[in-house]
Amino acid sequence: MKLSRNKMLLVSFMLFSLFFGAGNLIFPPFLGQSAGDQTPFALLGFLITAVVLPVLGVLVVARFDGLERLASRVNRKFALVFTILIYLSIGPGLGIPRAASVPFEMAISPYLPSESSFRLYMLGYSFLFFLVAGWLALAPNKLVNRIGKVLTPSLLVLLTFLFCTFLFAGESQVAPATEAYQSGAFVTGFLEGYNTMDAIAALNFGLVIATTLRSLNVENKKDIMHYTLRAGIAAGTILSLIYCGLSYMGMKSSAVYELHDNGAWTLRCIVQQLFGNTGAVLLAAIFTLACLTTCVGLITSISQYFSTLTQRLQYRHWVLLIVAFSFAVCNQGLGTILSISVPVLNAIYPTAIVLILLGLCDRWLHDNPYVYPCTVGAVSVVSVVYALDNVLPLGAVSRLFHHLPFYSSGMGWVTVAVVMTAVSVVLPKLPLPRFAVKES
Repeated sequence: MKLSRNKMLLVSFMLFSLFFGAGNLIFPPFLGQSAGDQTPFALLGFLITAVVLPVLGVLVVARFDGLERLASRVNRKFALVFTILIYLSIGPGLGIPRAASVPFEMAISPYLPSESSFRLYMLGYSFLFFLVAGWLALAPNKLVNRIGKVLTPSLLVLLTFLFCTFLFAGESQVAPATEAYQSGAFVTGFLEGYNTMDAIAALNFGLVIATTLRSLNVENKKDIMHYTLRAGIAAGTILSLIYCGLSYMGMKSSAVYELHDNGAWTLRCIVQQLFGNTGAVLLAAIFTLACLTTCVGLITSISQYFSTLTQRLQYRHWVLLIVAFSFAVCNQGLGTILSISVPVLNAIYPTAIVLILLGLCDRWLHDNPYVYPCTVGAVSVVSVVYALDNVLPLGAVSRLFHHLPFYSSGMGWVTVAVVMTAVSVVLPKLPLPRFAVKES
């Protein structure tokens, strides 16, 4: 079945809104403010990990009909463990609580009276937030209309209004780049793209888009891939434009406002300067809409997956469990969530990137028994060691891995991935006894 232009637009809006959450709002302006005059180079690296890879991830997962089937190219046990780890980290463990707590802590709590009970207000806000998110997720067949027709257009109108107002009335002065961006703006921007968690989220959303297209009577596999690609390009274009706009605002404000820990401070300062205290309503609306749509997408995709693992709990049961657990984690505070998320992302993000890239090349690799297990296995080891190395003293192990090119900048896995892929491709062609990789 051929999709109409309006339905294609709604699917594209839905995919964009699934991606665009808390991190997508706060990291681009922070990048612009930190990179200063080096923002174009930093933004280029950021767009690779925050736009290009997520779009490719959606396409790959839709092609394989789910993350687990893609990961099973490595090993069945690995597929199960990695898929569950991805869903838990991007979902109730980190992603959903972060998305729910950011709008409150960044756009609401700063404007509360000083004598207010922060935890009580947070409890009330998060309860209402998850009540709405759970209600939307309980009807996944209605997501296209509810998100594509209402929530996403509202968010885009608010963001466009903010950017246009800044162009005409915003204070502007560009500062030199901070130390991290002076010598390696592109690499630093590339790593900052990790924080959006979009490449990992894409491993969830690919199946959501495929399921949505089937609900619109698109059944043919080739048609599903075609429309997924179109939706991905459209969503990626919107994301890129917004990232450029937010980074531009951060860059132009880099010498106007003091640099803080995240881009929420930058946005608050800009909104305060443009609209005064009434700007708090605008900022709260932008943050809430962005984070709500992402949470709904995550709850939906994770519930759909876990409902396939057991017949005892149906989709709606998983929705309620995920909402309840996320509500509890959310109220532990944003600082606690962010402190955990960085090492977790450093550990699993490179593996997700490599899986996406190998999945894109599967046409030429599917007969090779070595390339997936060897490349993904080696990259996983390097990324886990790097994550632990930034938290715990690893002694000799740390010194050994520091010999890898670009390891200290967090890119040591790249060389390992290239070498292991090359070795795995060449190995079957050597005149050596071949041993098939045992499925377990």
